[in-house]
Parts: sequence; C-alpha cells; structure tokens
Amino acid sequence: MSQYVFKLPDLGEGTVEAEIGEWHVKVGDRVNEDDVIVDMMTDKAAVEVSAPVTGRIASLHGDPGDVVAVGTNLIVFDVEGDGADTAALVAAEPEAQAAAAKPMPEKPAAAPAAPAKKGGRVMTSPAVRARAKKAGIDLADVPGSGARGRVLARDLEAFIASGGRVGGAAPAPATRETDEVEEIKVIGVRRVIAKKMSESKRNIPHFTYVDEIDVTQFEALRRHLNENRREAQPKLTFLPLLVTALAKTLEDFPQCNATYDADREVVVRHKALHVGIATQTDDGLKVPVIRQAQAKDVWQLAGEVRELSELARNGKAKKAQLTGSSITITSLGPLGGIVTTPVINAPEVGIIGVNKAVDRPVVIDGQITIRTMMNLSVSFDHRFVDGYDAADMVRVLKGYIEHPATMFM
Repeated sequence: MSQYVFKLPDLGEGTVEAEIGEWHVKVGDRVNEDDVIVDMMTDKAAVEVSAPVTGRIASLHGDPGDVVAVGTNLIVFDVEGDGADTAALVAAEPEAQAAAAKPMPEKPAAAPAAPAKKGGRVMTSPAVRARAKKAGIDLADVPGSGARGRVLARDLEAFIASGGRVGGAAPAPATRETDEVEEIKVIGVRRVIAKKMSESKRNIPHFTYVDEIDVTQFEALRRHLNENRREAQPKLTFLPLLVTALAKTLEDFPQCNATYDADREVVVRHKALHVGIATQTDDGLKVPVIRQAQAKDVWQLAGEVRELSELARNGKAKKAQLTGSSITITSLGPLGGIVTTPVINAPEVGIIGVNKAVDRPVVIDGQITIRTMMNLSVSFDHRFVDGYDAADMVRVLKGYIEHPATMFM
C-alpha cells in the first residue's frame, strides 16, 4: 500500500488558482480512475476534476469556497502497491494530473449536503440538489426511491408537498418573533460574478445614456411575423429583432462593438457581431454568446437565443458558449422598469439595456395618440467611446427600431 498525492493541475488558459466548488467524495471513500472527485471554479468556467488513480481517499485538503493555487496538494489517495511506488506516484507528471481535469458546464458550487440519516453523500442530480437548497431542505431527510436510495425529483416534491414530515412527524410550530440570521458564504459562480462586477465598476469609467423609443411598429412587425411563421420556426421575442437592428447599426460604429485588452493596452474592434445575451439563472447572471449575429436572420437568432438561454439556465452551457462576446444586451423583460444603468461586461466597452415597453399617450403632429414606448439604456466605457458617439449610435438604432422595414434594406 502506498500513497498518491494529487495536486491541483493547470485547468487551462494559464489558470494559476481555482476555487473548490463541491467535493464529490469524502475521506474513506473508494474511487475508481476517472470518477469525478471535485468541482473546481475558475474565472472562466466550472471544471470537473476526475480521479487520476484507483484507490481510497486518505485525506482532502480544503473546503468549498477555498481558493487554492495550481500545484497545491488537493487529495491524498491510498493505492495498491509497495513503498517503492510511492515516490513515482507523488512525483506524477503535471500533464498526467491535468488530464484528470475535464471542463463541464458552469453550475452552482454548493456545499455537500450533510449526511443525517444515510451515512454518506446523498445521491441525486444537480437540479434536485439545487431545488432542495433553494427550499432549505436537507436531502438526507428525503426518502429516495431511486437505485441505491437515489433521491429523485418526485421524491423531493412529495417531501415538500407533505410539509417536510418524516415518518409522520409534524413540523414544529412557527413563531413570529425571531432574531435568527443566516450567513451564506459567497462561493462558486456567485463569487465569480461578484469579482467581475467589482472589477468592472472599479476599472471602467462608465457613462450611461438613455433615449425614448417608439416601438409600436416594431411590436406590430413581431406579432405579424409570429402569426405567419412556419411550424418549425421559433416564436419571436423582442431580442432577435433588436439584435438585427443592432447589427445594422454597428456597421457604422465599430468603436462600440469592441473589447479592451488591458494587458496589451489595445482596443480590438470587431467587424462581426458576437452579441452576449444576459440571462438570469438560479446561479446568477450568465451571458451566453450568439456568434456572427450579423450573418443570421431573425428566425436563426430566435432559435439561438432560446437554445443558449436554456443551456445557461440548466447549467449545461459550455465555456465556449459563455465567452467571446463583443457587446452585451441585457433585459429584465416585463420587470424592466423605466431606466437602468447596466454594468459593462468586461472586456467589452458597451452594453445595451432594454427597459419595459408600455402603452401611453404621446403627441405626434400636434395630436395626442396612444403609442407603445420604451426607454433604451446604454452604458459605455468613456475611455474609448465618447458621449457624442454613443448618442449618435442610439439615434441610428432608434431609427431602425421605429422604422423596422429599414432593417431589411
């Protein structure tokens, strides 16, 4: 019997450190080579790290939320073999260790459920685990009907529907007076978001410009296209048409469709529109990217918006689908309010904020009439985009939205 010391490998793109998201093993567990042992979070994505050997877990180093440097001891395995093998195992090549790290879709980094009755980590899916966490339920209390006691979605829903009773025991009566507090450690995706937002506001001199837009014809076109779409075509929302208008607009404003490489002090202007669509998920805000948006029609854009948003919400979006945008659109839909001051998604230099569209009276040619009106908020990096250019860009975009037929000329 000897020991294998597994160090945190380079997880790609020059990663120097990563955050422990969730352990999938505990001391004493026996694992096989390639079994997933831990989720690690980098600034770019979540990564599943697999066991490089078959053996038993002797020790774990670090708790969820801890940030560890590449090359730091992560896990010690007890493996079969005599002492002569130990040195070779401990000194395993970094390339072999890196092979045990497999990229996975970004997902919430939750602490392992505390085993209360099942004597180990509760077996279930990430979706069920996230649902239980949101409901404040210890999965160890939920009877599992799946293989080897695995907790299925229906098990959790039945447990919730029964009021969280185990063995017929009624929950303790609630009291109105309380002085309890809940401390939530900021880890995983939420920590990455917090770090990026802080860096963006600290390093980028934002300025926000807002204009009012008449979207009556825009909405009429959207409804008309939906009423006449083919069965295979996705239903159009506001976003695909807005992306089409933005693609036309940015042809004349390349300084707004750009990213800033701070290390080289270079502004990179993109001829293609790689538009990020800010998407709210249970993990926080994610930004899946539609690439080459200028080359796609509204139906293709609608399909990609729907597909990428679903992948982001389900935690299945790949790293390549969440990076590389040149400008972002963010919208709260019906919760959009009157005005927003969106935070730039660095390294981009601009972001478009869509606010709520409402019917209200306006004056046209001296007559009061009801129109569908919406405010559009844009934030830009004032180091590279002047206020005049931002206002001029919004003026052109407004023209396409208010006269949508011109988008297709």
